[in-house]
Amino acid sequence: MSTMNQVYSDPQGKNVGIDVGKSQLDIHIHEQDNHWSSGNNAADIKALVSRLARYKLARIVVEATGGYERDLVEACAEKGLPVVIVQPRQVRGFARIRGVMAKTDKLDARVIAEFGAMMKPDVRPLSSKNIRAFRELLARKRQLNEARTQELNRQQKATKVVARSHTAMIKLLDKEIAWVNDKLTQAMSEIEEWQATYELLSTVPGIGDGVAFTLLGELPELGSLTSREVGALCGLAPFNKDSGTMKGKRRIKGGRAPIRTVLYMAMLSAIQHNPVMRSFYLRLVAQGKHKKVAITACMRKMMTILNAMVRDQRPWQMA
Repeated sequence: MSTMNQVYSDPQGKNVGIDVGKSQLDIHIHEQDNHWSSGNNAADIKALVSRLARYKLARIVVEATGGYERDLVEACAEKGLPVVIVQPRQVRGFARIRGVMAKTDKLDARVIAEFGAMMKPDVRPLSSKNIRAFRELLARKRQLNEARTQELNRQQKATKVVARSHTAMIKLLDKEIAWVNDKLTQAMSEIEEWQATYELLSTVPGIGDGVAFTLLGELPELGSLTSREVGALCGLAPFNKDSGTMKGKRRIKGGRAPIRTVLYMAMLSAIQHNPVMRSFYLRLVAQGKHKKVAITACMRKMMTILNAMVRDQRPWQMA
């Protein structure tokens, strides 16, 4: 079963930039310096996709807007058009370098198209509907967990007048989290291409469904990376902070925060129940490493091991 829709991209084709708003799309074709607007609704998106399909396209570049771009992107993918989602900060950085300080919808579409033509972001096929639904469930689970943490923090300082409200809200959030977990388990069973990797990850002591699901949803590159690459993508690679003769502390930063968050919680369990990780952690602490530094090193080691397991298609081995 394929996870992707087939994409048709012509390296010599046209670069299209689309600025996405809640109710309007602004479209610009770089090579023709052609701009027009369209509604951001099902009928107009269908007409727009049909119009774009008449061109030989190198890429259609769309900024991530938190959801307003979803229908457009899915429609392009279903049609086999080479759509690319980029982060707004990348485009704004590009605009500043080009000296473009003004900001309008029409100008933004032009800048996005120019960014596509000059920077040539890679065109990757869009994941299947099942996988996209799985990732939306993961995102919802993170939102609910964050809300639950906020309520727990408020509950600790609550007076008797509002304590009952906090308790009720936490119970409601627990119910919703349980519902999402059930939906995630069901969704996982329907994604055939992930089953082998899921079973491999599940053989690791300390790695439960929370970590396995997050890795499958947030790190599709797992198994095809080097040790350095997997550490960087997870935000676990330490970066130097030196200037002249000053040597700063090396700190981790960047990467995919959801992975780092679940790995930290999983590692607290793994150093108790996984002999390999417990031994590594205790050795680092005995060498004088701060406990949080030791946990971060264990997280990095675990990701290196998981990456190798998926690459070699072999289960966890204690030795």
